[in-house]
Amino acid sequence: MLSFNNLELVLGGKTLFDDVSLTIHHQQKVGLVGANGTGKTSLFKIIKKEIEVDQSSVSFPTDLRISYLAQEVKGTDEIALDYVLSGDANLIDIQKKIEEAEKEESYDLLGELYAIYSSLDGYSAKSKAEQLMLGLGFTSEDFHKPLKDFSGGWRVRLNLAKTLMQPSDLMLLDEPTNHLDLDAILWLSNWIKSFKGALILISHDRDFLDDCVSYVAHLYRQTIELYSGNYSQFEVLRAAKMAEIQSNYIKQQKEVAHMQSFINRFKAKATKARQAQSRVKALEKMELIAPAHIDSPFNFKISETDKISNPLVSLSQAELGYSEPVLSEVGFTICPGDRIGLLGANGAGKSTLIKSIVGTLPILNGDRETGTNFRVGYFSQHQVDDLDLSISAFMHIQRLDETKTEKQIRTYLGGFAFKGDKVKDPIRLFSGGEKARLAFAIISYQKPNILLMDEPTNHLDMEMRHALTVAIQTFKGAILLISHDRHLLNSSVDTFYLIDKGSLNIFDGDLDDYKNYILDIKSIENKDVKKKKIKNNTLQADNTQKIKSINSDISKLDKRLFRLNNKLKEANEKLANPELYTNDADNNLQDLIRNQLELSNEIESAEKEWMDKAAELESLN
Repeated sequence: MLSFNNLELVLGGKTLFDDVSLTIHHQQKVGLVGANGTGKTSLFKIIKKEIEVDQSSVSFPTDLRISYLAQEVKGTDEIALDYVLSGDANLIDIQKKIEEAEKEESYDLLGELYAIYSSLDGYSAKSKAEQLMLGLGFTSEDFHKPLKDFSGGWRVRLNLAKTLMQPSDLMLLDEPTNHLDLDAILWLSNWIKSFKGALILISHDRDFLDDCVSYVAHLYRQTIELYSGNYSQFEVLRAAKMAEIQSNYIKQQKEVAHMQSFINRFKAKATKARQAQSRVKALEKMELIAPAHIDSPFNFKISETDKISNPLVSLSQAELGYSEPVLSEVGFTICPGDRIGLLGANGAGKSTLIKSIVGTLPILNGDRETGTNFRVGYFSQHQVDDLDLSISAFMHIQRLDETKTEKQIRTYLGGFAFKGDKVKDPIRLFSGGEKARLAFAIISYQKPNILLMDEPTNHLDMEMRHALTVAIQTFKGAILLISHDRHLLNSSVDTFYLIDKGSLNIFDGDLDDYKNYILDIKSIENKDVKKKKIKNNTLQADNTQKIKSINSDISKLDKRLFRLNNKLKEANEKLANPELYTNDADNNLQDLIRNQLELSNEIESAEKEWMDKAAELESLN
């Protein structure tokens, strides 16, 4: 279906691809992985013909339908549901032609157009678009809002819904989980499983890749190598391949021994809770794939302070929120060693809880108590925005501890892949991922005894996510984590709490249970929408039948009035004849007058009935 043959690409003086050959077949789902800058997005642009290469190096059928997820959507007055529906361009085109044919009363053409409309599933298109929006976290109230009413992140979700709406043979998704919460990601992975076309997916979320792909195309050293299996299987195969390189052997053994030591220590403490067992499996997997990340540029740990309090922080009968409570009657305590994950839909109050624990958001009612040695390391979704863009990474660390030498600071920042001149570059030149790494470096340097992390993997590539996962695993303090990265949650968390409908409660289960919980909710929402639609369709059908009946009655009345008025005209003409009033005229004057009066009364009655029918018709339209 799609083939690359001896593909070569040089951009900005850098060789991205050198003699690359790769074939993607029908219905094949492929994860495109590799370090940032290896050419993943460029490969998409080649397929979309936004980057020119030798024509002989890329081939696919001319009628291949390709859908692509764009990252930016302008805020306009266009209605959200209409925007999603516009993803099916052929359907929209047929709808416009139907409207034109109806205006021109081209009934033969209308029959053909409606047949095409039906073949395109036009009658179920609106329902499909609504289900896509619900699955991605929108409510039925959002259907008819204009795009300008949504934030940038929610407009990206609308763009994803529009992409999924588009009929395609090949779908290109570049980081589709950006701006999605865990609930929407779980729904999306389930939707992709049912997608009948081919898929090429770029993502830094390994569990999402595991759910969605059965092949992995690895971009590495200017080439692309295709592996059979999902991302986890790819990591195992790559680990075995890396192990064959003798120069890595000693380094690998140290990493494996480090992971094994941590796993053994945790197993001794693990309970039989399903969450804990899930974490044991995740850690065993980490040991297995450790060699696959030997050449990663990231190697750091998050140190904790020696001083500790028990409990670290507690909330009692607390109301949390802003002017109005978002969460009520919250009773929540974090003790040393606790490793907690927060679950819940976007906007449920997860960030509100973390801000209240940190103290940046005062509680509305109730009690908040912190231990004497409460020392928090807080990473928020907007942490990178709080960095001083005018100074360097070196200066940020030096401000924390002026006693350290330049060599010590450089060595420390080297673990976060800031080396050479990079440590002295102003932060305004950093990418989003580099800013996030610096935020972690700052948190780690302050040696917290509790980590509060709100979506820490945003902007991070696969290798940095792996390094962060290892660092969080080996952190001995307490952890409270919000993340849409299931691998990070599975590897780092022992207990889950669910925030739903203004309440915080323990979730009795693991992430597989949560996935089933979410998909059940989405299924109920879809059924409710369908029931509402069936009810509306029934009402609409009743109205349509009534309108048809009234139009028929009005048409009959029009014809009757036409006949009555003609008869009245004839009667008036006869009565206007002077000969009718002579002595010699036939004696039928009284009959004509009586006929004129009866016709006038009939016309008056018919006109009144016509007006009543017209008013009824107007009320139905």
